[in-house]
Amino acid sequence: MVNRTKAIIALLVLIIVVLAGIIVYTLVIRPGITGYTTHAQQQGVDFAILSIMQRAAQCQTVPLTSGNTTINLVAIECLQQGQQQQTELRQ
Repeated sequence: MVNRTKAIIALLVLIIVVLAGIIVYTLVIRPGITGYTTHAQQQGVDFAILSIMQRAAQCQTVPLTSGNTTINLVAIECLQQGQQQQTELRQ
């Protein structure tokens, strides 16, 4: 009877430890990992946008590709500068 009681207590302790681990993972660890991943993704997006903006500001065409489709991004200011130069040359 004593061995059976010890076995039941050991089983209950094991179940409590496993449940505590699940609760800690669900409430503490997983949100931390998710928050880190989301922050890292946002940093990547910010870096990509900044890189595109910097190249476009230097009047460089920026090819953007998705699948089989590619477009070339050009800053409007660069196009306006080109039009102003053409107008000045004609005068």
